[in-house]
Amino acid sequence: MSQEIAKLTDNEITRELLNIVSDIDGELPADAAYNIREDSGCAARHSTDNIAIVGKTDGLSGLDIFVKSTTQGDRVFIPACITKSNIDELVYNDFHIEEGADVTIVAGCGIHTDEDESSKHSGIHRFFVGKNAKVIYLEKHIGIGLGEGKRIIDPVTYVELEEGAYLEMETSQIGGVDQSVRKTEGQLGENAKLIVKEHILTEGDQLATTDFKVDVNGEGAGVDLISRSVAKDTSHQEFRSVIVGNQRCTGHSACDAIIVGDGTVYAAPELEANHPDAMLIHEAAIGKIAGEQIVKLQTLGLTEEEAEEKIIAGFLSDH
Repeated sequence: MSQEIAKLTDNEITRELLNIVSDIDGELPADAAYNIREDSGCAARHSTDNIAIVGKTDGLSGLDIFVKSTTQGDRVFIPACITKSNIDELVYNDFHIEEGADVTIVAGCGIHTDEDESSKHSGIHRFFVGKNAKVIYLEKHIGIGLGEGKRIIDPVTYVELEEGAYLEMETSQIGGVDQSVRKTEGQLGENAKLIVKEHILTEGDQLATTDFKVDVNGEGAGVDLISRSVAKDTSHQEFRSVIVGNQRCTGHSACDAIIVGDGTVYAAPELEANHPDAMLIHEAAIGKIAGEQIVKLQTLGLTEEEAEEKIIAGFLSDH
């Protein structure tokens, strides 16, 4: 039977954040493993025959998630929720994926503040993906509430992919996060594949930094880094990516950004080829919404503001 969220936490703000960042609306799937983090503590945890979630035993705050090779299409949910001001937490989550496993991991962090003090979540996620395993990783970040305190989310991700492993990461910062620094490092083995798709929206005076560095060490491996972002008002974004090709491999980095108002964007994609058959490509495009797009939607009855929001939503959801 499915697990009702109301039975796992009585915090209404937590339930709202879970719905936003992990698409958990009312209940969790009956066959899913999960750990719900609430205000620096564990609100609920459940393991399955295929997926074991264990609290850290080395004095660190966080989890070890063990995914067996028998896992085929299973899901695990590990959202983190902060529902009040004046919380500063550092969490270590390690994912141990056995050879041949197939799993979807739904993460995400939401911060709600109604006071003047800031709250911050720093999550360090490490992925150790075995031979020929497949992992889909979904992560959303959001800040809500009326408080003046900043909502800060700083995720760090480290990836090791063994031969033939596949990891696809889709990350979204969908509003309300005042400061974020996202760092991702990867090591790719033979014929491994890493795909990263990020969507970032900043408004007001918010700051967002993305920093990728991937070493493609295995022959036939490939990496694809795709970033789409919108910087509104006076917000600022920075995008840096470094792809290092050490064998016959492929690498692609793309940053597409839209500026609205007085927003600013800095993009610096880099490539390093240390093998003659390393095929590496980077591209970056920064601009504003085309006037003809606005006019076209206005002819369909939308106001200029509605047209702009529709174009932004389509841009951030399209890969």
